[in-house]
Amino acid sequence: MTAESVTTPSPALGAEYAETASAAYAAALKVIESVEPRIADATRQELADQRDSLKLIASENYASPAVLLTMGTWFSDKYAEGTIGHRFYAACQNVDTVEALAAEHARELFGAPYAYAQPHSGIDANLVAYWAILNTRIEAPGLAELGVKNVNDLSEADWEQLRTKMGNQRLMGMSLDTGGHLTHGFRPNISGKMFHQRSYGTDPETGLLDYAKIAEAAREFKPLILVAGYSAYPRRVNFAKMREIADEVGATFMVDMAHFAGLVAGKVFTGDEDPVPHAHVTTTTTHKSLRGPRGGLVLATEEYSGAVDKGCPMVLGGPLSHVMAAKAVALAEARQPSFREYAQRIADNAKALADGFLSRGARLVTGGTDNHIVLLDVTSFGLTGRQAESALLDAGVVTNRNSIPADPNGAWYTSGIRFGTPALTTRGFGADDFDRVAELVVEVLKNTQPDGTSKAKYTVADGTAERVHAASAELLSANPLYPGLML
Repeated sequence: MTAESVTTPSPALGAEYAETASAAYAAALKVIESVEPRIADATRQELADQRDSLKLIASENYASPAVLLTMGTWFSDKYAEGTIGHRFYAACQNVDTVEALAAEHARELFGAPYAYAQPHSGIDANLVAYWAILNTRIEAPGLAELGVKNVNDLSEADWEQLRTKMGNQRLMGMSLDTGGHLTHGFRPNISGKMFHQRSYGTDPETGLLDYAKIAEAAREFKPLILVAGYSAYPRRVNFAKMREIADEVGATFMVDMAHFAGLVAGKVFTGDEDPVPHAHVTTTTTHKSLRGPRGGLVLATEEYSGAVDKGCPMVLGGPLSHVMAAKAVALAEARQPSFREYAQRIADNAKALADGFLSRGARLVTGGTDNHIVLLDVTSFGLTGRQAESALLDAGVVTNRNSIPADPNGAWYTSGIRFGTPALTTRGFGADDFDRVAELVVEVLKNTQPDGTSKAKYTVADGTAERVHAASAELLSANPLYPGLML
């Protein structure tokens, strides 16, 4: 296992780290087992399942034992609504330390003026960002127009006027079928209900963002917020150009980098491709390519920092102090030089996976990748995304179905499969391994037949799943997950 793996985030730790982690988990499971043995059994089984599968879900990774262990402490027992040094509960001095460290590591890692570590998830981070922008752009000026300094001084009629004004704003984000996220204005999501929304897409021929067309749409729509970022777009984004578009129409520029934050932290994305210097507000999750606990962050310029800092009680409940502690540990790991090497391998491995698919005749959205995502169009195999996802799972390959541009099968059955390289890169997979993964995926899909009566049913040729499982086991055994962890 390499120095950048989840087992040894620093070469200096080595075998002692693995031995200590193994003892810690064995002891923890023994304690859990004494109360509810079925939970202990499920936990052991989950580790066994993850060890035995090719995890290619772009939004998943493997956190280090240090990160995972940090979440299992008495910080879980604390209520700490408020902000650092200004809590609504007593005895939060240690929570202040934890939150301050998480924010400090985030600021230093991303070069951001301000960081907020409380969001419980990426969606929470986006909600904090949206309301902070509304409060900064609309509420404060609106109060001044109404002749008051505090919302508590508003009459009911004034409140109604202010609510109408805040709820009458426009948001423009990437459409779901071209790679955007639910929280970028998708109508069934709260973001699509909070705002008057319009989506921008990609060029129908190339699948790439067309900045001239985005600018044209922004001039016509004049959004208050222009959102960039993606969950299934396999290319980099020029955030400098997007900021120019936002500035031209007077929009606040917000970037959701939840998927590619690890590539930003690892300096794979720099200059115009690094969103933080260009965005007014940047949100992210802390798992995915950052390899931390499940949670969110908001980064912001000073202009928006005061409003973001009111995320609790504005949007959030009590912060999860134990998760903030784990965020601090993960962000400290990401500041080590080895993380940059890991991030570069994520991108290199994605290219190897894409090249492996293309060399075997598969069709990729945009024709390739230059980030961590590969989006496979499975219609060339005569399958829906739902059928392909299930057939691959039968063979021990864990992926997720995903829409492709102008998807004929909609958002449930889909026509695509999304692959991501962060997790298997954490396990130590290299370019040759990912070429082999592409070969195995294509073997499964070529040997899968759709059931004409259903977009979900299918049959896999006899022996295919067993062959792929056996081949996967060879790759996995050469790159063990948490080696030395004996449970």
